[in-house]
Amino acid sequence: MKVKSSRFDSLVARYYPAVYNFASRLTDDPREAVVLTHDAFKSIRKQLRNRRDEAALASILISAVIRGGEIGDCAPRKFPVRSEM
Repeated sequence: MKVKSSRFDSLVARYYPAVYNFASRLTDDPREAVVLTHDAFKSIRKQLRNRRDEAALASILISAVIRGGEIGDCAPRKFPVRSEM
């Protein structure tokens, strides 16, 4: 179990800032971004033992954030139109 735990810890250390940044831009709410980020890492922990490809794991993380944003109460970010800028 230690091997899996250390692999997960290194994955968190490597990808947490990028996943949080993506979630933060998606939600515009730092608290919701933390929740989405934690949920994404919880979902990947289950899949870690079956996957070896790091690119696939990163893709799963981003997909989990997107799914969490769609399911959660966070409203989609409204981007300004040129006339509003």
